[in-house]
Amino acid sequence: MPDETATMQIGELADRTEMSLRTIRHYDEVGLLTPSGRSEGGFRLYTHDDYLRLMVIRRMKPLGFSLDEMAELLRVVDALDRGAGDAAGAGDAGAAGEGEPGDEGDGHVQATRASLAAFVDETVERRAKLERQLAMADEFLELLRARLR
Repeated sequence: MPDETATMQIGELADRTEMSLRTIRHYDEVGLLTPSGRSEGGFRLYTHDDYLRLMVIRRMKPLGFSLDEMAELLRVVDALDRGAGDAAGAGDAGAAGEGEPGDEGDGHVQATRASLAAFVDETVERRAKLERQLAMADEFLELLRARLR
């Protein structure tokens, strides 16, 4: 199990995620992945949670999700991780989830879960499209191999 309190510099994060330094820096610039800290020398420091966040981004990329869509999913995931208390921008709407069903907080939890469900549905569709493309690539490869025989 990884040491969740340990930090790593951007080079180690890049190695662990098989992503370029430039891409990781870009995700920082656009607000998708903010380092958890900085070293005394000003180097970005990342935690295990930062690594997990970057892996979510990395997994979305081949499915063709835009940066805005990635940011939205990360907001949903963050809200769920917080207990959906201020999901979807609820802000200071009160202590969500601490009341009767139908309270404003409960609505935010439901909205957050609905947003996540929409991402699941979209991911299923995008995966199916990739699967069809892979089947076409396999057919093409077989056509090429047949010419070698």
